Amino acid sequence: MDKAVRVLDRHWLRLTLLAWLSIAIWYVWQRWAAIHWLSLGDTDDNMRLMQVRALLDGQGWFDLRNYRLNPPGGFDIHWSRLVDLPIAGLIVLLRPFVGVAEAERLACGIAPLLPMAIALVAMSATLRRLVHPLIWPLGIAIFVNANNTLAMFMPDRIDHHGWQLAMLAVTVAGLCDPSRRRGGALVGIATAVSLTIGLEMLPYAAMAGAIIALAWIWDPAERERLALYALTLAGGTAAGFAGFASYANRVYRCDALTPVYAATVLLAGGLLLALAFLSPRKPAVRLVLALVAGVLVAGFFATAFPQCLGRPEQVSDELYTSWLSQVREAKPIYRHPLRVALPIVTLPLIGLIGALLATWRARRQPSLRGWACVALFGTFAALMLLWQARAGPAAQLLAIPGAVALAWLAVPWLLAPRWWFAKMLAAAALFVLVSGSVTSIVIDRFKIDQPSKYVRRVNKATGRCLTLPAMQPLDRFPAQTMFTFVDLGPRLITLTHHSAIAGPYHRNGDAILDVHHAFMGSPEQAHAIMKRHDATMLLVCPDMAESTNYKAKAPNGFYARLARGETFDWLVPMPIKKGSPFRAFTVE
Repeated sequence: MDKAVRVLDRHWLRLTLLAWLSIAIWYVWQRWAAIHWLSLGDTDDNMRLMQVRALLDGQGWFDLRNYRLNPPGGFDIHWSRLVDLPIAGLIVLLRPFVGVAEAERLACGIAPLLPMAIALVAMSATLRRLVHPLIWPLGIAIFVNANNTLAMFMPDRIDHHGWQLAMLAVTVAGLCDPSRRRGGALVGIATAVSLTIGLEMLPYAAMAGAIIALAWIWDPAERERLALYALTLAGGTAAGFAGFASYANRVYRCDALTPVYAATVLLAGGLLLALAFLSPRKPAVRLVLALVAGVLVAGFFATAFPQCLGRPEQVSDELYTSWLSQVREAKPIYRHPLRVALPIVTLPLIGLIGALLATWRARRQPSLRGWACVALFGTFAALMLLWQARAGPAAQLLAIPGAVALAWLAVPWLLAPRWWFAKMLAAAALFVLVSGSVTSIVIDRFKIDQPSKYVRRVNKATGRCLTLPAMQPLDRFPAQTMFTFVDLGPRLITLTHHSAIAGPYHRNGDAILDVHHAFMGSPEQAHAIMKRHDATMLLVCPDMAESTNYKAKAPNGFYARLARGETFDWLVPMPIKKGSPFRAFTVE
């Protein structure tokens, strides 16, 4: 027993990486069918693969224009190439052995699991520092039960969210690191990497900076953490902008790491570095200086970039009303069905309770600062759910330390020598409770808020149309521009040689509105829009989720009439493989 304890303590890093490798192998095996069929279920995953393909086919490093959406000009996406690198590297490494197509499948299956290793190591380090050196395996167990967080690291989830969550875990580890210089550098580098990838974690980045500043106000010894944070944040962000900002992101846009945020972060880093060097003795003076620095940064941003004070996407009111405000993950958590909302919020609430309790218990211990950081971050993440449900994965990840701390309170009783069978049952029940799994069990057991038959039919139709077997027969037709649903566009260009008009990206806003106007307007309007985009085919997927919106919002519009079986002299039905979920037409 003592030897096992020493091994867990001494070799925690190797064992954490071994646990990650085991988890990775398990999920590659479990999801092998999805990997084989290139089941990139999200539009962003499909666009990420298209971006990588373009890079490997010779498109410029700073050219992120996709020329097969809204051809011939295409459109610029707001991402960077940073997350393309591991995917492209895996493809280049594997294609001499298995060919290009299989290399792509394997890369899409393996690449999302790589940031999981960083997240698990950072999380284990945090748990060792705050709870106990031997408790980190429980954190890994809770991690693999945090479904919303885990989903961001699953095979084929090649979008950037897994990497941003990994950087968030590194940020928490840096905030809790007793080595001030190393901790500050970790937070600064992780924040810079996250901003280079995208701005989704910008609120968390701001919160991390505020926590470091508050720690310095409370304790002047934190000046070293503040100084290293400021240096690495400013330097890392500048390097990220120089090395990864696309041509389209070198103008004053508000939705990516453009000169807007690069300049703001550089100013903030410079001011924080100055505060660290000054470090007056009185806390009140430090507080005033920090407030002045914050006002200067906010004033600079508002004065220099007033266009960014509104929605960062800078979309029209029509596009916001008809599309962006209707995006499911952008809605507050309380606007989702219970079967969706409860599993998301349970773990963050448990973790918040645990973090607050642990902070109180550590009020006279060195771990107080670390627990205060975790509690502040956890509270912030829970409140973010009231803004957008897409904060769920981050909220669950940040809840793990607090959930582990709650479980740790019961460990002395569980280790007592008597009633071992009862304690095994109690340990299992405790894990179900602190991991939040109890909510999913209750929902499944009592069938709470189950989807209706209509919703199940729509989900089934949507799923069928996105599959490789459904898409492949479309390559029998000569390559051309197809007019189809917005949510179908990225999948169509990924799996076939055809081009599409739009994808669900705000910089593609004019094309999105054209698709909406065509399907919800009159047949004559639809025909004119299709001809203006040089579309020679119309492709629809009956009962796909997007199509239900067109029928509901415009019952007399073009798509609703087409769905009812009405014919038009400028549309000629085209035969597809028997049993296909699609309907295709030549546009004359």
